[in-house]
Amino acid sequence: RIQILFEVVMLRALVLSLFSLVVVRGRKERPNIIIMLMDDMGWGDVGYNGNWASETPYIDKLAAEGMVFQEFYAANPLCSPSRAALMTGRLPIRTGFYSDNAHARNAYTPQTIVKGLHESEILLPELLHKANYRSKIIGKWHLGHRNRYLPNRRGFDEFFGSGNCHFGPYDDVKTPNMPVYRNERMIGRYYTNFTINKHTGQSNISQIFIAEAVSFIKDNAHLDTPFFLYYTPDATHDPTYASDMFHGKSRRGRYGDAVMEMDYGVGRIVGTLKELGIEKDTFVFFTSDNGAATYRKSTGGDNGPFVCGKETTYEGGMREPGVAWWPGTIPPGTVTHQLGSIMDLFITSLSLAGVKAPSDRLFDGIDLLPVLLRPQDLMDRPIFYYRGNEMMAVRVGSYKAHYWLWTEFGNDPDYFSFCQGQLIPNVTVHDQVDHTSQPVLFHLGRDPGEKYVIKPHTREYKQAMELISPVVDHHKATLVKGKPSLNLCDRAVMNWAPKGCEELGYCLPVPKSHEVKCKWDH
Repeated sequence: RIQILFEVVMLRALVLSLFSLVVVRGRKERPNIIIMLMDDMGWGDVGYNGNWASETPYIDKLAAEGMVFQEFYAANPLCSPSRAALMTGRLPIRTGFYSDNAHARNAYTPQTIVKGLHESEILLPELLHKANYRSKIIGKWHLGHRNRYLPNRRGFDEFFGSGNCHFGPYDDVKTPNMPVYRNERMIGRYYTNFTINKHTGQSNISQIFIAEAVSFIKDNAHLDTPFFLYYTPDATHDPTYASDMFHGKSRRGRYGDAVMEMDYGVGRIVGTLKELGIEKDTFVFFTSDNGAATYRKSTGGDNGPFVCGKETTYEGGMREPGVAWWPGTIPPGTVTHQLGSIMDLFITSLSLAGVKAPSDRLFDGIDLLPVLLRPQDLMDRPIFYYRGNEMMAVRVGSYKAHYWLWTEFGNDPDYFSFCQGQLIPNVTVHDQVDHTSQPVLFHLGRDPGEKYVIKPHTREYKQAMELISPVVDHHKATLVKGKPSLNLCDRAVMNWAPKGCEELGYCLPVPKSHEVKCKWDH
């Protein structure tokens, strides 16, 4: 029965996708594609989701003119793996973008990481090249900072930004400051050349990113070939920063200032599309890489009604704002409860470009185009919540089953850094608790905050698990884990002497190589 149901669902999705392509290609064969990926911005940070601070008028306008995904998810509760999932359309457990040095630990790409996203993975810009898309990434890459892992080696035509986050400042002796690249060559470093005043929270970097985006759009607007812009500024990631235009303007402090500037960037980009008359030929999607960092307390973001935040597989860690915008194609002012994932942006982009996904690997994303054109046509699909090498939870329909529960290590039963001010007995826990034999079940429609456990003896529990268990069994039976690429660290691979440092006279001595197992605390 499960196999038959699966085949019926897939056939229906295929028919809808083919019909969608006919409709879209009747207007324009290959639209431009812009993906705006914010950093550590929570579901509740935007006005259209009820934020009180009035910081996001342009994002709210985007939502009013497009389609809001109220149930849109990251593929991981941490930045690097989530970004890898967007670029590949695959769960990090499949691509190897995780660590198995310890159980269920979030791993990412600090300066010391030896590897990056496996070169056998085929990234979105590589495939879009088949349809002659010109591509650029602006902002934070975070899928490996060594030369062979940087964007220009992974399919992007242009790159302006950094391979890492803007952590610092460092002394350039024990730790080098992060390089900023134009394509494959370093043009400076954060803090020393691209100023961030960590004390005041001031920096002009977001304005530079915005100018780069506007320039790229103008340069490619009226060419015969379409463009793909991956816009991924990181000012809302700690340490937060904003330019003088927004510094001190928000009632939420520095984080709010950064949100206001991110919103301004959205407004400038969308405004440029309208000024050039190409808005009806451009598909835009706005979202974030993971939930807001609740451990930053009042200096972090807002996850709305959802429990916990970044680093966790509770809803606050992976439920994201999501807006699709394409005037003349997507019905304005619509809201969908289609379960969406950041991985869907990979498959949907290929669908828009008329490019087939490679047949030699399994993809976890789905094509959202049918829903974008006809919001009432929802598709069944699961959402898997992974933390490192472990499937922590799964959502099927409105039900979410936790197979493992874990917030963070700690000794204080009344304090959870990743769940500030939120204490749910036997749900927010310091120890890794195995519930695989009897998962902890919630109904996210009635209980989005995951506060009220559905008792295992109830009929509802049994009926829900009859739907969920076969999905999990099939997933695990067919899962081929990628070889973990985030296990080894080495100080010698840090950003001591990136390509281009010679021209700047800013190469630093490289220490002797000594590989060790990376330590991941969370």
